[in-house]
Amino acid sequence: MALLQQPTLEKAAAAIGISTTTAWRISKTPEFEEEFERARRNTYDKTISRLQYGAAKAVDTILEVMQDPRATHGCKVRAADRMLHHAAKAKELDVAARLDRLEQMPEKEPLPC
Repeated sequence: MALLQQPTLEKAAAAIGISTTTAWRISKTPEFEEEFERARRNTYDKTISRLQYGAAKAVDTILEVMQDPRATHGCKVRAADRMLHHAAKAKELDVAARLDRLEQMPEKEPLPC
């Protein structure tokens, strides 16, 4: 966890009270690599959950700016551009997820002619 919270191996080692050499040695073991990857995925999943939680409010904010009669044209255009960008990105992610699912499906035998 220290490696996920600190910018360098040296600082992570210091944070948990071990030498940099010991930290480096430990980091090269298969057990560490497996556990570190699990911790990274867990941290990433939590981060994505927080982003998803805030996404609705972010969209509301962009829509408010787009519809605010007091907002400058530049602000409205920027908000509209961001909305279009994120909508396109969401579609790309959806297509990528569908492609991943298709690639994981077992191949079927071809039908005889």
